[in-house]
Amino acid sequence: MWSRLALALPALALLATSAPPQPALAQAWQCRAPANLSRPTPEYPDKGEVRRTPITGYVLALSWSREHCRGRKNDPADALQCGKAMGEFGFILHGLWPQGSGSNHPQWCRKAEPLSRKVVAENICMTPSVRLLQHEWAKHGTCMARKPETYFGAARLLFNALEFPDMDRLSREGEREGTLTAGRLAEEFALHNDGLPESAIRIQTNRRGWLEEVRICLDRKFKPKACAPSNRSASAKAQIKIWRGS
Repeated sequence: MWSRLALALPALALLATSAPPQPALAQAWQCRAPANLSRPTPEYPDKGEVRRTPITGYVLALSWSREHCRGRKNDPADALQCGKAMGEFGFILHGLWPQGSGSNHPQWCRKAEPLSRKVVAENICMTPSVRLLQHEWAKHGTCMARKPETYFGAARLLFNALEFPDMDRLSREGEREGTLTAGRLAEEFALHNDGLPESAIRIQTNRRGWLEEVRICLDRKFKPKACAPSNRSASAKAQIKIWRGS
């Protein structure tokens, strides 16, 4: 699937402005956007947070929603993602982040007006949080595109190109055999996506070893590339657990 996307990458900027929302997202096929979505409130950087540095690549950050929603089902702040009224999510898109040299990543490049209800509705099944959509556009998207439609269109194209492994199976195997590692999960992602090497995948866990995110490293042309070393990522041999939900 990923290899087919690579053929279309030269046209990514053009497609991003017009790519329609997919009716059957890989991890939220049953999602139905509410009719009464509100516009988000604007978000601004703190003093010293603005960085307009050159872009050297990107990270596609995928959040494991089951872990995020553990204990949050009745939290009004997470109602769209965790309340199951829109559906039950597996992986969602946390964000598409421009990278810079070292840790000097560009962020908060321009003032961001509140997203329109149309933009929110088009992307709420990919990122089921109005607040998070606004945050990602303000902090990251303004460094990549002039319009939010372009930024989220590119993110949708990348997100929808992914094939996801059977997380329920992996979770149960890990419980039964105790052999699920971060490297094994990265291998599963690579096996399901031609052209996506294990070296381009980072696994993030919480302090108790439960999966929180999968991050995919991309070059300036949105092609997978080896991730830089990070002490925030689980090592390939680290034992991990996957929460299936309740």
